[in-house]
Amino acid sequence: MALSDIDRRLLERCLAREPRSWEDFVDRFIGLMLHVVNHTSQVRGHRLTDEDREDLVAEICVVLIQDDFSVLRRFRGDSSLATYLTVIARRVVVRQLQNGRNAATLKTVRDSSREDARSNGSVEQRISNQEELSRLLSRLDGAEADVVRMYHLEGKSYREISSVVGMPENSIGPTLSRARTKLRQARADA
Repeated sequence: MALSDIDRRLLERCLAREPRSWEDFVDRFIGLMLHVVNHTSQVRGHRLTDEDREDLVAEICVVLIQDDFSVLRRFRGDSSLATYLTVIARRVVVRQLQNGRNAATLKTVRDSSREDARSNGSVEQRISNQEELSRLLSRLDGAEADVVRMYHLEGKSYREISSVVGMPENSIGPTLSRARTKLRQARADA
């Protein structure tokens, strides 16, 4: 999809620093930024608080305006502005979730939710869940099972998994996706 006239004008207004242009830009794309934050954090296994979401959206906005809108100035118009912003926003969120100032807070929320889940079930239920999980993981090949185990059970990042299993970091997501599909199918067949 090409750059729309509305977005082209909005972008030109921002780069020219016209009054209310940034506010109009944010009004137009805040929903997209929130969606990227929610989706990316969910895919990476992080549970966010409202403050975390606000901080991540604010960080995306900071990246967009820093150095006199340098990120927006680099936009060539080969795609829609929404597509370009999605890529930028996702990179910012992933970086913040992995290394950023929100990592400690997000890890604490994630760890506490896992601890709650562990303490809420009875011993019998946990054993049953572990048995089912072991049965399902046995349906995956070694690398897929390792990736699923490290990501979903140990809470490791794509980078950590990559270094352990020797798989390129950008292959972890597709491997998880294929493994989840196989696990859903195995569960449906059971």
